[in-house]
Amino acid sequence: MSEAQVVTERPAHPTFREAFWYWLKLGFISFGGPAGQISIMHQELVEKRRWISERRFLHALNFCMLLPGPEAQQLAIYLGWLLHRTWGGIVAGVLFVLPSLFILAGLTWVYLAHGDLTLVQGVFAGIKPAVVAIVLFAAWRIGTRALKNKVMWSLAVAAFVAIFVFRVPFPFIVIGAALIGMLGGKWLPEKFQLGGGHGVADKHYGAAVIDDDTPPLAHTRHSNVHLFKLVAVALALWTLVILSLPAGTLTEMAVFFSKAALVTFGGAYAVLPYVYQGGVETYGWLTGAQMVTGLALGESTPGPLIMVVAFVGYVGGWTHAIFGTEHLFLAGFVAASVATFFTFLPSFVFILAGGPLVESTHGDLKFTAPLSAITAAVVGVILNLALFFGWHVLWPQASAAQPFAGGFEWFAAVLALAAFIALWRFNISILKVLGACAVVGLLHSYLMPA
Repeated sequence: MSEAQVVTERPAHPTFREAFWYWLKLGFISFGGPAGQISIMHQELVEKRRWISERRFLHALNFCMLLPGPEAQQLAIYLGWLLHRTWGGIVAGVLFVLPSLFILAGLTWVYLAHGDLTLVQGVFAGIKPAVVAIVLFAAWRIGTRALKNKVMWSLAVAAFVAIFVFRVPFPFIVIGAALIGMLGGKWLPEKFQLGGGHGVADKHYGAAVIDDDTPPLAHTRHSNVHLFKLVAVALALWTLVILSLPAGTLTEMAVFFSKAALVTFGGAYAVLPYVYQGGVETYGWLTGAQMVTGLALGESTPGPLIMVVAFVGYVGGWTHAIFGTEHLFLAGFVAASVATFFTFLPSFVFILAGGPLVESTHGDLKFTAPLSAITAAVVGVILNLALFFGWHVLWPQASAAQPFAGGFEWFAAVLALAAFIALWRFNISILKVLGACAVVGLLHSYLMPA
């Protein structure tokens, strides 16, 4: 096929089955937190498969950034809905977290039942530096697309300084960037065009199934009746599941994680103190040390980092022996499932209810200018996240009081650098980089034990 054909020929619309297998695969390879997960989706859906154009992808992403909850999973729901209606969004969102639930439940059982994570820790020793590289690579990739002029660069730098130096909460950064975008769209409209200008995506990736000029699909048009049905079904489902749970620990988890789902502005790290306070101090589902272990597992397994709630639920169900001491595994898994269900249910409602409104605005500068500004600001926030990950990986025993205590991890630094070069210079897939780093980490743990 000639280069001209690659640029101009539109791919066939994916079948529901094709999409199903892609979303299932994504659930198993979605490492690297939201930045890494978004990078994986962009690489596959925008660049390779061309199911959606870059502008439409960024437009959807910016909407997800405004919502409470895990933005990468919400983006998967949005894209699944765009391609295959409501059931497409549901399947994409469920498969994004389902593998993580089973993997985390299995690892948590090993941790609680045997206390022997030697093998897993060896794999983690390789994956954690790779995660640092993936997040840095994501910042670079999004930055090259979003920072097309000095205004956007200034927004990214300001966002980084705000969150890194002044500890400004992420929601305030989003609100500030949106306000700047609203004003900039009126005064300097050419500086706030989403995606860096017309034709950028076509030049690099070719025509997409859902392109910039694709007419609105029937299911993406707003309907008050559909909205009412959607909200009614969600509320009924929430109520029925709660009423079906036995009173006590599981009901407490259902209510607590429903609240947590509504305060997750700014990503998982913004809500972790809330989960820590409730899970450790208020309900006593786990200890502080166990919470740290859960965070390490959440960082190093596929799925959103907020899946640490599954770890919290599992440990809470196990330690409280909610089904008796002879059914600890079942207790843990059921509690983990409850925590996961109530944490993620609102995300489906937000996307399936708000998607039609967002689709009606993707060509409107009044809406896209604030989102362009948010994208630029997010580059600075992702860079801060990369530094946060890097600090914990390269100085694992450091603390806020002693930021460089415990010595520097040269092995992790070299592996992170190698992983970044593999991604950036040689364009090796994220999955292959993660696999190679996991093997290297495992070999290093056996050849040079601590």
